[in-house]
Amino acid sequence: MAKKSSRDRMKNEVNAGSMADIAFLLLIFFLVTTTIDVDKGITVKLPPWSEDEPDITKLNKRNVYSVLVNAQNQLLVRGELAEIDDLRENAKEFIVNPQRREDLAEKPTKAIISLKNDRGTSYETYLEVYNELKAAYNELWEAESQRLYGVPYSDELPLAYRKEIKGKIPFVLSEAEPTNFGEE
Repeated sequence: MAKKSSRDRMKNEVNAGSMADIAFLLLIFFLVTTTIDVDKGITVKLPPWSEDEPDITKLNKRNVYSVLVNAQNQLLVRGELAEIDDLRENAKEFIVNPQRREDLAEKPTKAIISLKNDRGTSYETYLEVYNELKAAYNELWEAESQRLYGVPYSDELPLAYRKEIKGKIPFVLSEAEPTNFGEE
């Protein structure tokens, strides 16, 4: 057996044992710190789930602003054909009822906006209608904030003020189950 020299025993190699640990730590670091943009859609607070049968109360038709959108993306507002461009102003007038008309909501706290679509309604039209109805409430909240506090309605407005405004003009939008093509 040949005798090994000290030169044979010392090999030049890099210890790569901790390289896997470092790579794993870097991977975790980048996964934790990276944010991914996600389309959020419409933020709607849904009512809590209940096994109980819903309490069907008789609604005063005067207080219901019904908006129907058919498969051809046409609007029927309170039984009459309407345009999306007129929806915001008509909804604001319905909610506030400044002339105290008998065919509009009794008061803002009793106003209900009912939105119903056909399954064939385009998503763009649905969003336009929803945005117009939401914008009507936003404008009413803005006007009420200016009237009461002289400042714009925004996230900087104290929470108590925002709650008071939303208590006077609550956002009540009821969305009905969509119908099949041609049902309505």
